[in-house]
Amino acid sequence: MREVTVSTVISAPRDDVFDFVCDLAGRPAYTDHYMRDYRLARVNPVGVGAAARFRLRAPLAQEYAELEVTEVDRPRRIVEELRVGRRGRNRSLAVYEFTAESGGVTRVELTTYSEPATIFDRIKEIGAAGWVRRNTKKSLQRLRMIFEEPPKDPLKRATIAGYEAAKAARFGAATGMDPARTGRD
Repeated sequence: MREVTVSTVISAPRDDVFDFVCDLAGRPAYTDHYMRDYRLARVNPVGVGAAARFRLRAPLAQEYAELEVTEVDRPRRIVEELRVGRRGRNRSLAVYEFTAESGGVTRVELTTYSEPATIFDRIKEIGAAGWVRRNTKKSLQRLRMIFEEPPKDPLKRATIAGYEAAKAARFGAATGMDPARTGRD
């Protein structure tokens, strides 16, 4: 199992940084340099159970990945489980830790663990640790820039393909009996 740890310090309150990272819909704003075709896998993009699918733009391989938020300890820690490669056979774990430091700044530490499934995947992963370190470090730097130097344009956000909020089922409204159709009031 390989472990890669990167960190940065962001001049923003810990709760704000945590909420932004916990919302998977906002992830393309700071990770689109190595995650392509990013889309949400579930309607609710925040908290435990939120999931997304994307394609990793690695140097020698274009691999598909799916991540799911498995643990949220607000505002300290987020744990994400990733399945990478063919049929999701390679498992990875991403752990975000948020530490409040003096002066109202937040230290964000991202640790990734990976476990290749086959010997071929182990061989492919030999040079991957450096690639993961460079890209996750760059994504944390971009996250810091979002808070310290907010862009003028709206941030990129992911959506679910074909999902229209105005047509989604409402709680209590989907009873099967429509008053307009039955003639009842």
